[in-house]
Amino acid sequence: MFVILRTTNKTNEINMNTFKNKDYTIDNEQLARFAKAMGHPARITILQFLASLDCCYFGDIHNELPISKATVSQHLKELKDAGLIQGEIETPKVKYCINRENWEKAQAFFSVFFETKKEKVGCCAS
Repeated sequence: MFVILRTTNKTNEINMNTFKNKDYTIDNEQLARFAKAMGHPARITILQFLASLDCCYFGDIHNELPISKATVSQHLKELKDAGLIQGEIETPKVKYCINRENWEKAQAFFSVFFETKKEKVGCCAS
């Protein structure tokens, strides 16, 4: 089965067989969202900074990073969308903090993910 997607002046064909329905656990999907959100050094720095405080304002976060305010905002949005942080508007400022509930979930998910299984010896064992 093929689907034809029409764009401005181009036609692309996509083989729908390559998009088979995969069933992932809710925990695996959540772990992947957390991992994706943490997939940039600036976001790791933001998380470390926020984890060391109860909360802080956007300007404080911006002062910690050698990047523009717009870029800091994009990174904060990614972390917020993943649920790792939360923000609250206190006009004219925005206050951010770690979402403690999801922070604990992320710690648990990563801990389970990185548990070592020693009973199997794979092809890459040295």
